[in-house]
Amino acid sequence: MAWRIDEAVRRGEIDNTIEGRTTGRIWLVGREDPIVLQLDGDCWRDLAGSHLIFENPSPKSNQDAMALDEDQTGVIGDVTASRKTKTMVENGGKDPIIQWRNSLYLEWFSEINGRVVVESTSFKLTVSAHEWMMDEDAEAAQKLANLNSMRDFMAQVIRRKNYGEAQPKPAREMDEFAWEERLKESDRLTDAYQEVLEKYMEDGDSERKEAFVMGWDGLLDALAERDEAGDSDDEEFSDEADFPDPYEIEQNQALGIYEASELDDEEDPDAPDDGQTHPLHLKSRDLALRAVDLAECGDSPESPSYELISSLLQVSGKLAGALNGKGSGYEPETGFVLAVLKRCLGWLNKAVGACRILANDEADPDHKAALENLLLSCFEIRDEIIELRRELKQS
Repeated sequence: MAWRIDEAVRRGEIDNTIEGRTTGRIWLVGREDPIVLQLDGDCWRDLAGSHLIFENPSPKSNQDAMALDEDQTGVIGDVTASRKTKTMVENGGKDPIIQWRNSLYLEWFSEINGRVVVESTSFKLTVSAHEWMMDEDAEAAQKLANLNSMRDFMAQVIRRKNYGEAQPKPAREMDEFAWEERLKESDRLTDAYQEVLEKYMEDGDSERKEAFVMGWDGLLDALAERDEAGDSDDEEFSDEADFPDPYEIEQNQALGIYEASELDDEEDPDAPDDGQTHPLHLKSRDLALRAVDLAECGDSPESPSYELISSLLQVSGKLAGALNGKGSGYEPETGFVLAVLKRCLGWLNKAVGACRILANDEADPDHKAALENLLLSCFEIRDEIIELRRELKQS
């Protein structure tokens, strides 16, 4: 996944005065020496041929920045000071308003760290005169090269397995360790798709670019056929069923859903109704809601409150998928349930650590008592998960 270091940037420079080569240095909070960029390729037209100096008026520490390698040799991505982005702006005490603003966007693909991104609308920028000029065709070629770099990087992140079009269902159920590998594959696909959506969601050609960098060539062909039809409202292409979701297809393959019947949304009349929610899921859901009420989620993913809430929401969501009967006729394998329960134990351990920090730092006695009670509930659910895993292994 991308390393995002914009918060920790103190100052930096990007030099593209030599065509085909981009260099730079970026000084980060907590590091004496700058990271050094040696990149093949050019910036977009607004910065191509120029020397950019930038400064962050309010830098702060960042874990990614501390772990990033000093040597940033690799290939350039999209580098521009004119990327349009939605920005929340203060509105005199009223609700913030959203405005479109130009942002500095620095992206490159490092041989050591992979994709690195710096994005900000608040940096102070100084751009020199252009030593050489990039024309529209050259910029289009550079942007296409950047798309290919993004596609190659996403392929490395996802690490697809070739399932084939007619993958037979295994004769025997997989154990929890095999299911854990499946879940990791699903996680990689989800992480990659979220990163792609984040980058291209506001792009005018987002649909095509997302399909390209994710490697969904079948969707690209379908989009091309739609364009050749000359009318996107044509009856042949008006139904969403003509565009199967490639993300859903890949997730189903990763999670071992082999037959269309396993995805049938039609309810089984003999199946339990929605009221038959597993009690362990009910407890985890209530626990997550209590955490939301008690701990105000911080802006930073590194904050204890963010860790507490996000971890408990993960537990609640995953238990719902693994334990609740939905009348679909699809019964999860025991190995799948065991693998999910083991993951929930990991999230609960993170929640316990975060809750302890919040309770220790809390000055208000009532709030402190509520956090300590929340901590006890975390332990109770953890014990129930351990007991359920024991029962499943013995069954």
